[in-house]
Amino acid sequence: MKYKRILLKLSGESLMGEQQYGIDNARVLQYAKEIKAVHDEGVEVAIVIGGGNIFRGLAAEKSGMDRAQADYMGMLATVINSMALQNALETVGVPTRLQSAIKMEQICEPYVRRRAMRHLEKRRIVIFGAGTGNPYFTTDSAAALRAIEIKANVVLKGTRVDGIYTADPEKNPTATKYNHLTFSQVYAQNLNVMDMTAFTLCDENKLPIIVFDMNTLGNLMKLIKGESVGTLVK
Repeated sequence: MKYKRILLKLSGESLMGEQQYGIDNARVLQYAKEIKAVHDEGVEVAIVIGGGNIFRGLAAEKSGMDRAQADYMGMLATVINSMALQNALETVGVPTRLQSAIKMEQICEPYVRRRAMRHLEKRRIVIFGAGTGNPYFTTDSAAALRAIEIKANVVLKGTRVDGIYTADPEKNPTATKYNHLTFSQVYAQNLNVMDMTAFTLCDENKLPIIVFDMNTLGNLMKLIKGESVGTLVK
């Protein structure tokens, strides 16, 4: 395997499947099976999930809600998604631990870096919920921060698009895909990879990012084996 320890970032919207809202259990189970296959190969897996399928703080702010309050609500949405994925992973026989940046002892552990790393060493998948625990930071930032803290080898950003394009391929059919990019090229071309805080964290800590299509069966395993899938930024 090319990577020993990975941080997998999933968007909340990816859990909707073909629905317009909420959680598609079939899609979550599909993800769980893909993650289990990688875990069975000895790869240590940590996961961060967004909450946009349930609540998006930035959108709520535009409708008049206080931004900090809206962001805290979004953090709680990420915990709901994390619990759904935790349940699916344990259904397929994978031991997990859910850690939250906001304390809620009845359902998850508080985030403790050393404990998280110990869980990974003991072959448990660790899911990080509630973002960074602070408003004004996205789950992209949480993914980059946690990946650096646990010394992950790479951030894998699973989306519904198979990489980074010159423009939005869902809106512009002439958009072309990049296979490889440097951080400097992304800055210069203002490409949409992650939010700038997350992206800068990865750049400064020399942590590569791969953007790939998580919905295509087998893509995650191909990445772990070193095959060229999606777009690599390093």
